[in-house]
Amino acid sequence: MNLTAAAVTPDKRPLVVRCGAFGDMVLLTALIRALHARWQCPVDIVTSGPWSEPLLEGQPGVGDIRSVRSRKMPYWLAPDQRRVVRWLRARGAGPTWFCDANDAARGLLTRAGIADECIVDVKDHPLLPGEHATEQWRRIAQITPPAIGSGREIPQPNALEGLAEGCSLQVNERQNADLTAWMRARGLDLPLILIQAGNKRTMRRGLRRLAVNSKYWPAERWAAVIQYLRTHYPRHRIVLLGTGPEYQLNQELAARAGVDALYNAADDLPIPRLVALLNRAAGLITVDSGPAHAAAAVGCPQVVLFGKALPSLYRPWGTAGADVKVLCGRVDGEPDMRGIAASDVQAAWAALKLRAAEARA
Repeated sequence: MNLTAAAVTPDKRPLVVRCGAFGDMVLLTALIRALHARWQCPVDIVTSGPWSEPLLEGQPGVGDIRSVRSRKMPYWLAPDQRRVVRWLRARGAGPTWFCDANDAARGLLTRAGIADECIVDVKDHPLLPGEHATEQWRRIAQITPPAIGSGREIPQPNALEGLAEGCSLQVNERQNADLTAWMRARGLDLPLILIQAGNKRTMRRGLRRLAVNSKYWPAERWAAVIQYLRTHYPRHRIVLLGTGPEYQLNQELAARAGVDALYNAADDLPIPRLVALLNRAAGLITVDSGPAHAAAAVGCPQVVLFGKALPSLYRPWGTAGADVKVLCGRVDGEPDMRGIAASDVQAAWAALKLRAAEARA
């Protein structure tokens, strides 16, 4: 089905297709906010993964969200794909931003009758030299699909003037109430220091292969940092973050550190609670990860350790402008997180502008 501009519903609100990891979806808020500012209406989203809906639902500028479990499963074996296509057909063709690096989900748009002329594809607008991921999304938000514009006045790109750059998340009252009850049950109170030592790649490969992971940082260095924090910040509770598979890793780090007031929360941190916890913490020490981007999005200061990823592209950047210290290391001349010493992290933390506990209580 090949649509022309005349067949496009002129007042249809924007649609974004992005199937990414947790951090990718946090970064996407820069695009959502910019489209919302331009079009002055909610932005609908097609996505995947168990984190996207609980992360984005209810956020400013977010409209309807539809998810697929797998983009690569054959269409006729994937009822979730067929449900999304039916929804897209009923919704009608309109301005669409396709934000995946591959075309696995592009077939959903084709099956729904959304023509290429309705779509801004990120692959047609690659990163500029030195451009941050959120800057790329903001730039792409200012592009209008060629088939759109007939029958309505399209807001101009200058509608983004005054809109803060970076990603952004808001924490609602329900999240705050849940976090307060959870902290009380765990015996936690403010101030809090958070640590994200693991990552999805680490757990997928298994603990025995940590050293081949580009986001691996040695356990003995994490233990040294935790001991430093306990000595220099005796009032703070230290909380180890993560998903369920990272619980055992955290237990090993806690055993190595051997300090009190250290809590392993990897067994009970759904996305809304994690974001609320980041919103209330004094600061975070983390590998380059989804929680690092979520922390920036809620204004949590942090020290973030980078391996092979480019900080110029993926440095945590939030609209709140919280302090972020980026550390990079090299081993044998190549970018490697193992080139970062525990003393480097300790020094960066000592220079970090922490958030006061009363600011988020």
